[in-house]
Amino acid sequence: RHAKVEGDDLHFHFRGKSGKWHDIDLKDRKLAKVVSKMQDLPGQSLFQYKDKEGQLHHVNSSDVNAYLKEITGADFTAKDFRTWTGTVAASLALQELENFENETGAKRNIVAAVKSVAEKLGNTPAVCRKSYIHPAIFETYMDGSMVKTLKQRVEQEISGNISTLKPEEAAVLGLLRGRLQNHKSHGKTAHKTGSKSR
Repeated sequence: RHAKVEGDDLHFHFRGKSGKWHDIDLKDRKLAKVVSKMQDLPGQSLFQYKDKEGQLHHVNSSDVNAYLKEITGADFTAKDFRTWTGTVAASLALQELENFENETGAKRNIVAAVKSVAEKLGNTPAVCRKSYIHPAIFETYMDGSMVKTLKQRVEQEISGNISTLKPEEAAVLGLLRGRLQNHKSHGKTAHKTGSKSR
C-alpha cells in the first residue's frame, strides 16, 4: 500500500506521474489515525472508504475535486493547489538567486528555479514550467520587478483579510493581484484608445 504509520508519523512511498518514485514524510495525528483505519480495509488501494451498506469505494481524483468544490464554494481542483504551491516555490527559489547581470543570467536562474520546483512537485521541469508555475513570476523576474514587488506587497496583503497565509504566499498573491490589475488597466486604456480612433 506504500504507506507506513508510526504514531503521529506517516511515510508514503509511491510511484507518481512519469513513473517517478516519491518519498513523503508527514507528522499529523489526525491524518495518521485516518490512514491507519484505511489500512485496515481489505484490498490494495489505500484511499478508499466503506459506505453504510458495507461496500468499498475507491477515492479518485474526481472525488477529491468534487470535495474541494463543495468546501470552497468555487470551481477549484487539486491542480489549482498544486499550481499555487509551484508558483510560491518558484518565487522563493528565484529570490534566493535574485542577482543576475544580464538576460542570459536571468534565464539560467529561471531554469535552476524550475528544476528545484519540479523536484518538489515530482514533475519534469518542462511540465512544471508549463502547467504549475504562473508565468507572471518569470515575467516580473525578467524585468527586474519581482523581488521589489514581493517585498512591497507582503505587508499590504498580510494586513488585509488573508492573515491565514504565510508571508511568502501573501507576497505572491499581492504580486499576482497587482499584475491582474495592471492588465485590466491596460485593457481599458487600449479599449478607450481604440474607440477614439474609430
